[in-house]
Amino acid sequence: MPHEFHLKTASLALKATGILVLYVAEDAVPAGAAAAAWQATGLDWARVAAAARFRGRQGQAVGILVPAGLDADRLLVLGTGKPGQGDSLSGWADRGGSLVSKLAGLKADRVAVLLDDEAATPERVAALAGGMRLRHYRYDRYRTPKKDDNGEGGLTVTLHVAGKAAVDRAIADRMATVSGTLLARDLVHRPPNDLGTLEFTAEAARLAELGVEVEVLDQPALAALGMNALLGVAQGSARPPRLVIMRWRGGKGDGAPLAVVGKGVVFDSGGISIKPGAGMEDMKGDMGGAAAVTGLMLALATRKASVDVVGVIGLVENMPSGTAMRPGDILTAMSGTTIEIVNTDAEGRLVLADALWYTQHRFRPQAMIDLATLTGAIGVALGSDHAGLFSNNDELAARLIAAGLESGEKLWRMPMGAAYDKLIESRFADIKNSGGRPAGSITAAQFLARFVNDVPWAHLDIAGVALASPQTETNASWSSGFGVALLDRLVRDHYEAR
Repeated sequence: MPHEFHLKTASLALKATGILVLYVAEDAVPAGAAAAAWQATGLDWARVAAAARFRGRQGQAVGILVPAGLDADRLLVLGTGKPGQGDSLSGWADRGGSLVSKLAGLKADRVAVLLDDEAATPERVAALAGGMRLRHYRYDRYRTPKKDDNGEGGLTVTLHVAGKAAVDRAIADRMATVSGTLLARDLVHRPPNDLGTLEFTAEAARLAELGVEVEVLDQPALAALGMNALLGVAQGSARPPRLVIMRWRGGKGDGAPLAVVGKGVVFDSGGISIKPGAGMEDMKGDMGGAAAVTGLMLALATRKASVDVVGVIGLVENMPSGTAMRPGDILTAMSGTTIEIVNTDAEGRLVLADALWYTQHRFRPQAMIDLATLTGAIGVALGSDHAGLFSNNDELAARLIAAGLESGEKLWRMPMGAAYDKLIESRFADIKNSGGRPAGSITAAQFLARFVNDVPWAHLDIAGVALASPQTETNASWSSGFGVALLDRLVRDHYEAR
């Protein structure tokens, strides 16, 4: 199959078919196994580096076809920059992604990479492997293979390392997180005629095979709970709403869980306040928050994380019809708060209002984080380099920012306050569901804050980073799967039992 990716590890050896990859630091010479490989070619390193103007800076490369003394078809030497540069885990993931990008240009199918310098710890090698897998990802489910394809695009990589057993353990751990990110990407990429509320529910239910407890609340159950905000969004669609609860009980079970909540609007037409036609096809990705929550639960279960986490996703479709909610309607949320609908395209916050209220009251979490492709305004404010972070708790916000820097899924904290809260006051109800264009992302967060009470809470507006995503060293696809690696890092650093 095209684009298959196979990863192996092996002890250090110079016998390699296909492409042999060496790394060299800036203004340095090949060392260790890389030195032995280079010496086998009989070439003078200083002369070759000078002729190629290669100094070992990040991104620099020099290649030699059919190198004498080696079995490889090509020798590829890559620069790593100054010693210590890019030595974070996200830096090593970027290194892996950059390598795959270069290999794609060379149409490589078999690659061996020598990794034996002191900086190549098991965790960093695993990050490099994860970056390779993330960059190699393609969504080909609906593409008919070309007759002359012949499997082009498949890649087999062998990492030659010292301490193979430790590296294998680290890679298995890292690939659990990568698998969660790729699941989130797959879900966001699936077309809306193929991934409705029921199909998404079925995907979440598959996590039961890994030990995740999955509970599904259908429309009568939601009505009985008084989730009229969520149901109001769903009432214009033929697709029934669902609330899916996923529980991973990997901890001791004697404390409050961490809760993550995701917006799952499987398609957002805008409802009666219908969106412009241009770009509306992108609204299949308005469930990016729910996709990230589902991917996180897969990652935690795959690596058997020692933590108790509850994942809750509200699944609806927002469509215009004779039964759809209208501007001017007033809904009563599960909390009892009345909400005037002034814009039916401000629907995600209605789904989250009931999901957040339900989650905090049922599970009494120690902290609660929601993810949502909530507002276009966050992209105007931050572009596609950072997601927006809103929080009622400084410690939780600081932890998330640090996790974002470590994982490469960066956050920027945005303000909240009483002045913004006034913008969502309603003449006819407790609040209205939109404060208009000014501070649009902030007023959306102020709306959500009405439904979390005093639990430490953070809202991540991922609209600018989760779909139509920036092309990075580790992402060449339309959806990045943003949020899985970030929250997995947060869990590892602060919530997982040691």
